[in-house]
Amino acid sequence: MKLTNIAVAAGLFAAAIGLNAAQAADISGAGATFPYPVYAKWADTYKKETGVGMNYQSIGSGGGIKQIKAKTVTFGASDAPLKPEELEKAGLVQFPTVIGGVVPIINVPGLKPGEVTLDGQTLADIFQGKITKWDDEAIQKLNPQVKLPSTAIAVVHRSDGSGTSFVFTNYLSQVSKDWADNVGAASAVEWPVGLGAKGNEGVAAGVGQTQGSIGYVEYAFAAQNGMSYTKLINKDGQTVAPDAANFAAAAANVDWANAPGYYVILTNEPGATSWPITAATFILVYAKPDKPADVAEALKFFNWAYDKGDAMAEELHYIPLPDSVVANIKATWAKDILDADGKPVFTAN
Repeated sequence: MKLTNIAVAAGLFAAAIGLNAAQAADISGAGATFPYPVYAKWADTYKKETGVGMNYQSIGSGGGIKQIKAKTVTFGASDAPLKPEELEKAGLVQFPTVIGGVVPIINVPGLKPGEVTLDGQTLADIFQGKITKWDDEAIQKLNPQVKLPSTAIAVVHRSDGSGTSFVFTNYLSQVSKDWADNVGAASAVEWPVGLGAKGNEGVAAGVGQTQGSIGYVEYAFAAQNGMSYTKLINKDGQTVAPDAANFAAAAANVDWANAPGYYVILTNEPGATSWPITAATFILVYAKPDKPADVAEALKFFNWAYDKGDAMAEELHYIPLPDSVVANIKATWAKDILDADGKPVFTAN
């Protein structure tokens, strides 16, 4: 998919599938742009197999949380997991779907994907406006063999409430005390510098159109569009590239079964090959839904995705969840998502 078509495709996905709403009991969801490529792929295949479509609005995690709380969609999607106390207060159940990585993307003529390496502190300094040229001493020190231009750095960040921003700023808060003290980690922050763009699609487009720019997107967007990304130095001091194996390494030691509400954050994990900005993405549904049949259809879709969608996820550079985690999630559905009679709205096979 070409860069200029990303945002258009996202809109068409929601609109085209939505046209069938009157003809079938289509599933409605909204939220995170991080998993949009795999949700779109799953939905297309699922519709061909079952005739049931999905109208998924790729509007950002903040929008997804707002819409599920307003009960305007059957499920919300967020890369920023809700804490257990917030889930309980809202009456929601949360579960992860896939794991992926957030990557810094750059548009610096002459530099190939992965040719530039950054560490966390330098990345934070760039996004705080402390480093303003690509040939700054801090960047040059990390890349002694690379000829860096004196081009001005243009920062591009998310303008909407974004789980991708939460993951990115959570990482920066761990590697830079100044960032933690003055900006912090959240789905929406007061960015010190830069231009805002909506969605991963918008950031990818903004970076693609602006020489000297740097932004951050989910890895699938960078890979699909051949965008230049940076390597990073991880917590163990090792230089790593964004790829499926390194995302998996970051998630290798997660104890999902004992994480209340599956509240897991995967940034800055130890390990020689761990990609430092790794994240899971999550689905939110009501524990006692007003429309249990609609939630049953949504869970049926995700059940299918867990059972049949791994290869599609891997093609798009996501990491499927381990079988043991999937089994635990399906048990959670049966235990915690109930109709008015206290019966599970959906029971997986």
